[in-house]
Amino acid sequence: MTGPTAPIRVLVADDEVLIRGAVEALLALEEDVEVLPGVSDGTAAVAAAQEHRPDVCLLDLEMPGLDGVEAAQQILRSVPTKVVIFTRHARPGVLRRALAEKVSGFVPKSTPAEELADVLRQVASGRRYVDPEIAASALTGEQSPLTERELDVLRVGRTAHRVEEIAQALHLAPGTVRNHLSNAMAKLGVRTRQEASQRAWEEGWI
Repeated sequence: MTGPTAPIRVLVADDEVLIRGAVEALLALEEDVEVLPGVSDGTAAVAAAQEHRPDVCLLDLEMPGLDGVEAAQQILRSVPTKVVIFTRHARPGVLRRALAEKVSGFVPKSTPAEELADVLRQVASGRRYVDPEIAASALTGEQSPLTERELDVLRVGRTAHRVEEIAQALHLAPGTVRNHLSNAMAKLGVRTRQEASQRAWEEGWI
């Protein structure tokens, strides 16, 4: 006879405390799920995953510091776990970005608790799950007209206030950064780098 199967250990990261608490409470009702202490931002999610080594990390897409995909990138490079992203707004392009980082699941926050638990079971067993509506929106989303370097500059520029800070972070000359920003703004038809970064983020390119 085989012994009882070990529960699926799940870490939930979401800056909306009420939503995180509700998700944790509902998942805790599942006999085969063990809910670990939750966290409220991407940086804390990385630290918690490295400390507790959960079977599955359920990460909100939009969190302070590191977003869900950025946190997933760091977690998956340092911990043998699986990641599921859940979000209220699935922007075109984000799914492609998440899958490129080897995220195993992508679900909307409107997913019923029973279905979410089933997704976590699938992912824990090695399968992938992408919500059909999110997949459809990703397939019809606009492709980025920007180069990888232009996207890098806009990504760093979301939190860096000065061109020199972007240059330092990417090991580029300030003049090179200005050229990339100028090209990106021209391609997107916007007047400021902040607008360019926002547009790229909304489309899920960064």
